[in-house]
Amino acid sequence: MPAGPVSTLFLLFLATPGWQQPPRIQVRLAGAGSRASEGRLEVLHDGQWGTVCDDDFDIRVASVACRELGFESAVTWAHSAKYGRGEGPIWLDNVRCTGTESSLAECDSNGWGVSDCHHGEDAGVVCAGRHPPGAATLGHAPGLQLQGRKLEEVRLKPVLAWAKLSMPVSEGVVEVQHEGRWRQVCDAGWTRNNSRVVCGTLGFPQEKQINTGFYRKLWNRKLKDPKSSLRSLSQKNLFWIHRISCRGTEPHLSHCPVQVSPASRLQPACARGMHAIVSCVPGPEFQTGKAKPPPKRGRAEVRLRAGAQVGEGRVEVLRHGQWGTVCDEEWNLLSAGVLCRQLGYGTARQALAGAQLGQGLGPVHMTAVRCRGSERSLGECSFQEAAESRCGHEADAAVRCNVPRMDYQSQVRLAGGRSPEEGVVEVLVQVGGALKWGAVCSERWGLNEAMVVCRQLGLGFASHALQETWYWQGSPGAAAVVMSGVRCAGTELAIQQCQRHGPLHCPAGGGRFSAGVSCTDAAPDLVLDAPLVQETAYLEERPLAMLSCAHEERCLARSADHASWPDGSRRLLRFSSRVHNLGRADFRPRAGRHAWVWHECHRHYHSFEVFTHYDLLTLNGSRVAEGHKASFCLEDTNCPPGMQRRFACVNFGEQGVSAGCWDTYRHDIDCQWIDISDVGPGSYILQVIVNPNHEVAESDFSNNAMRCRCKYDGHRVWLHGCRTGDQYGADAVQELEQQQRLATNLI
Repeated sequence: MPAGPVSTLFLLFLATPGWQQPPRIQVRLAGAGSRASEGRLEVLHDGQWGTVCDDDFDIRVASVACRELGFESAVTWAHSAKYGRGEGPIWLDNVRCTGTESSLAECDSNGWGVSDCHHGEDAGVVCAGRHPPGAATLGHAPGLQLQGRKLEEVRLKPVLAWAKLSMPVSEGVVEVQHEGRWRQVCDAGWTRNNSRVVCGTLGFPQEKQINTGFYRKLWNRKLKDPKSSLRSLSQKNLFWIHRISCRGTEPHLSHCPVQVSPASRLQPACARGMHAIVSCVPGPEFQTGKAKPPPKRGRAEVRLRAGAQVGEGRVEVLRHGQWGTVCDEEWNLLSAGVLCRQLGYGTARQALAGAQLGQGLGPVHMTAVRCRGSERSLGECSFQEAAESRCGHEADAAVRCNVPRMDYQSQVRLAGGRSPEEGVVEVLVQVGGALKWGAVCSERWGLNEAMVVCRQLGLGFASHALQETWYWQGSPGAAAVVMSGVRCAGTELAIQQCQRHGPLHCPAGGGRFSAGVSCTDAAPDLVLDAPLVQETAYLEERPLAMLSCAHEERCLARSADHASWPDGSRRLLRFSSRVHNLGRADFRPRAGRHAWVWHECHRHYHSFEVFTHYDLLTLNGSRVAEGHKASFCLEDTNCPPGMQRRFACVNFGEQGVSAGCWDTYRHDIDCQWIDISDVGPGSYILQVIVNPNHEVAESDFSNNAMRCRCKYDGHRVWLHGCRTGDQYGADAVQELEQQQRLATNLI
């Protein structure tokens, strides 16, 4: 009896291993700090164990290695011998996998033993989801290989006029790319689960019901038209996929069991069927004119922080009124996909471990998160309270979500730079009814605007926002200014979405004053240690005779200008401040050493004139006293164990704070205070802001400010409730404001 469709599918899966393949190898995980699911990757070849170099190593190589080890997927990979240096030969170098291979031996490389690496470049992997012995792993790989063929990419080809004009395209014919050609998918047995996976792959959180009857009528009418493209496609038998069977929880269409169309031209590719049609619902961020809705009651509120691109970042959840992170233990694509859909994106493209997108603040709320993939929010998944584990912020989980394809990248470009990551900003806008490339006026151009441009181009963060670009030559014909007065919040998807002047107004006239940017894939992230401020605050009566240098640097209240020097004293609210760099790049002064300012009185250089700003505010936000701290010594005061300090101020050394380290200013040094000599008793708010003028780019400015509630009775001071940035949720903030109003009434 000839095999039917079901047996064809069955034979398809079983036939592949029988084909001629490279010899199998053995793999294992080893090294310092290794566990059952992570460690240094080692392979057994020619009877000897050896390592794999991290050159060209990526998540696809890690995925193949993890599946070969018996796991479902790879969470992430490690470079530079994170799990210690191996021994013996380095068997593989420049390994390049598509992600569909069943063994590392099937991937491209320099060849066995051909390497220019040393063991300081040994690669490691972190895997998730171990299969029981004998369990099948087909359908769970990053790409499904069918008889040597791989599903490369998916798209929706719009059919209706409104769909063609939509951005992003959310409804149309499902097409898959194979060997560089786009092929159609037959709708035979098509289910809503299939649509859900297609939508998730394309960056949409959910699918919606579609009127297939309308499309079928359109299909039949077009098939009768000899000039119809649909008739042409059907006759050419371009239905590469005949049937797909998804569960609805897969992160990508390539993870679903697939039945390819019959090879014979005598057999219809899609008998009594038509193209599969899918309609998706864009997330709020991609719906024009719609604001992001509030989280539904009962769902854990989530957010992403410190991501370079839309839809990526460190995972943070709001629990018990406070934002905290998620531990990477058992973090995988299923759980990450639930989070991505909850945020209005598609499925997860990568589930990242080991604080790859920076360390968070506050508590670690959740660990061992296990999702089935069908949950509406991360809070519906099973998890353990992280307080019961030893998980720290060095194990913060992160994610990269699938997001809809937008055409914004084609509307901006950089010209004249030394590399593709820098140059004069040129935008494509409507001028006189026609699209025209032109420059952006640099007046008030800053890091927020530059951040939007870099993100729009897919180049990560902005490292510099340049208001003079005379050293860069723009594109011919694009020198005229076409956009001025640009003001961005920093969260826009494109520079065209930012506020700007209606009629152009650029007094400088562009040219050398055209806006420019420099982009980078990693950035620092400064965060204040709020508990330290609270623990170290006290009052001091300091004689004016000891404050002459501080007065010269404007660290005292203005009333000190009229004091009877050197008699008298000033009342100072003193405290220590510790600034952590939780980002993925070093924090360096904007100005080089040649531009640092020498202060003769204190006998030191200032690399920042205002590195930290201090304010004492009333409960309604009015300033009653202020102070500031110039950076005379920006250095690595301390670093985590095993990490060497790289910045020190001695002997006019380089200043900065390394990624992962912190800089401490003790309470007993000059200007580490607020002069409150003119402030009366009462309840106040102490506010400390680091990098207040945004002189240096960071991945996240929302955590640069810290606030404490302050009680001053004229003789003593108490600080309590110190918190950093948006560490607490809206409910906690409202409660604080209510308490502040109550305190005002009592006063």
